[in-house]
Amino acid sequence: MIETDSTDERLDMPGFATLAMINLDAEDPAALASFYSQVLGWEVQHSQEEYAMIGDGSTSIGFGKVPGYSGPGWPGESTPKRFHLDFYVDDLDKAEEQALALGATTPSEQPQPDRWRVLLDPAGHPFDVCLRS
Repeated sequence: MIETDSTDERLDMPGFATLAMINLDAEDPAALASFYSQVLGWEVQHSQEEYAMIGDGSTSIGFGKVPGYSGPGWPGESTPKRFHLDFYVDDLDKAEEQALALGATTPSEQPQPDRWRVLLDPAGHPFDVCLRS
């Protein structure tokens, strides 16, 4: 339910859709699916040259091949950043270390490294590991 002030007559706004999945562009869908499968501990449900997908039984992330794809290169974006994923973790240093071991990279700019870390997946998509509140 969305809380509103007295000037807004809508007290709630029911949705008309359910999120089926998120799809990310990639040069190598299978490699990106493998990376996020290991980050999240989710199963690779489908993996082919053109498309791959991971899931946990209720949520899925798909990866579709886009020939010539290149990531935005955060923070000095060569192409506009269109999205980023946030993941809760219990230990920022350990999560960053594990992501780097899987092929992530750390950009030089870190807005609030004591609360979250920006990392780039192997395809250049930025994602954040955030301290669980």
